[in-house]
Amino acid sequence: MSSSDLSLDDFISRFQLLRPQPRLGTQNQRQAAVLIPVVRRPQPGLLLTQRSPLLRKHAGQVAFPGGAVDSTDASLIAAALREAQEEVAIPPETVEILGVLPPVDSVTGFQVTPVVGIIPPDLHYHASVDEVSAVFEMPLAEALRLGRYHPLDIHRRGNSHRVWLSWYQHYFVWGMTAGIIRELALQIGEKP
Repeated sequence: MSSSDLSLDDFISRFQLLRPQPRLGTQNQRQAAVLIPVVRRPQPGLLLTQRSPLLRKHAGQVAFPGGAVDSTDASLIAAALREAQEEVAIPPETVEILGVLPPVDSVTGFQVTPVVGIIPPDLHYHASVDEVSAVFEMPLAEALRLGRYHPLDIHRRGNSHRVWLSWYQHYFVWGMTAGIIRELALQIGEKP
């Protein structure tokens, strides 16, 4: 099956059948979560945001809605849903949670858990002007095409760290966001 033939049912069944392997090696203790919103369409989409250029951290970067877990959050999933509602007005009750991917360490000291959820196609996004400058949708089949991600090895303080880079239209997708999408593609068995 080619990426362009990926239906929502295919994506869901492959995600549920191929549960992610636990990953060792996360160092960070502070917890955060992001929502990976997959838009329910015959040709599903992946909802992404571009962070405000005025933010102190990760200004202008393409990201998933999400952020730090706070004391009111009952779980990592609750944190991802709360942040998605705050950032782009996705009502938590409209998200069908499929599961989570293994957590990844962010450069800002968080252990970030990606939460995969299906959202309805007819939501009206209202970006929080303080946090989000744009909301856009990328075709899921295109997002999950492994060949679109290019590695860059960064050497800093004696450590080597690989980041992934990609473009979609005029959006530069890189770093943790590109890494999470690539991990999702590997998880469901997409091909280059």
